[in-house]
Amino acid sequence: MNPVVVGLSGGVDSSTAAATLHHQGYEVVGLTLWLMKGKGQCCSEGMVDAAFICEQLGIPHHIVDSRDVFQENIIDYLVSGYEAGITPLPCSQCNRAVKFGPMLRYARQELGIDCIATGHYARIRYDETTQRYQLLRAVDRNKDQSYFLYDLTQDLLAGTIFPLGNQTKEETRRIANEFGLKTADKPESQDLCLIEAHGSMQAFLDQYIHQKEGDIVDLKGKVLGKHKGIHHYTIGQRKGIGVAAAEPLYVVKLDPVMNQVIVGNRADAGKPECSVSRMNWVSIAEPSSPIHTEVQVRYRSSAVPVDVIPLGDNRVKLVFDEPQFGITPGQAAVLYDGEVLLGGGIIEKFPDS
Repeated sequence: MNPVVVGLSGGVDSSTAAATLHHQGYEVVGLTLWLMKGKGQCCSEGMVDAAFICEQLGIPHHIVDSRDVFQENIIDYLVSGYEAGITPLPCSQCNRAVKFGPMLRYARQELGIDCIATGHYARIRYDETTQRYQLLRAVDRNKDQSYFLYDLTQDLLAGTIFPLGNQTKEETRRIANEFGLKTADKPESQDLCLIEAHGSMQAFLDQYIHQKEGDIVDLKGKVLGKHKGIHHYTIGQRKGIGVAAAEPLYVVKLDPVMNQVIVGNRADAGKPECSVSRMNWVSIAEPSSPIHTEVQVRYRSSAVPVDVIPLGDNRVKLVFDEPQFGITPGQAAVLYDGEVLLGGGIIEKFPDS
């Protein structure tokens, strides 16, 4: 039997991934990372459900205390980012630095197992021509999570299985019910684990960042209102700005030095280009000349045409075919060629920010 370590969060997806591999004849070992205290699928409730699933399947269950790693790589990363006036994307950082990397190391070093699996909706294949592992979108585009996995290395992709990548969420729940899993009808998590634990991102950040009142201004510097901390805002935001105006206003810039939230109309929030750092090239080698492909700049946004210009030092410049609304420093820009994820990185702060 092929041994595999399955990351179990206590949700229906990871539970079904473990049950599916167990049914296929894999020697499955469950592994749950203890990331933080509180509610949410990554925490105490999730660990209990994960332990129950392992008992139900008759497989071993390991719990690894990863709270310090999570604190350093996610909580500190988020807080410092919001203080600097950007909107960090924690999930991609968490997947590489907190979950996949440590899981595969633990599997290899502590259990002598070279393969891990998770309940993510994405696919992996090996391309003989390029001799690279490629990361592909999931068959179920509504559940596709490849966007959050752009930072995985070739070593991690080589040692990972995504059992759910070729099926829909509805099929996952049906399979979970067929296996009689306790988590089959468990509600789906809708938010980040930090939001589930604290009620909102604002409540979480207010525990770490002092609320410092400042001005909400237009692009000409006219004061329109007051805010209680720029960490409560993100570029492209329309609702909850707290300023009445004749036309809809959007956050177009955050200035941590002046402690200002700058607002304008929707056109003001559009950007024709941006630069991206910390590029990780996944399915192709780093290009030496410009390429034309598609980019997705938010998880729920559509991929749009873009020219990608290499700048060296793991940076690229993106020039959109048409200006894009709400390009947000700190979020991920992920490049695709159809269903194949080419690579991705972090959107940098704009030069005039």
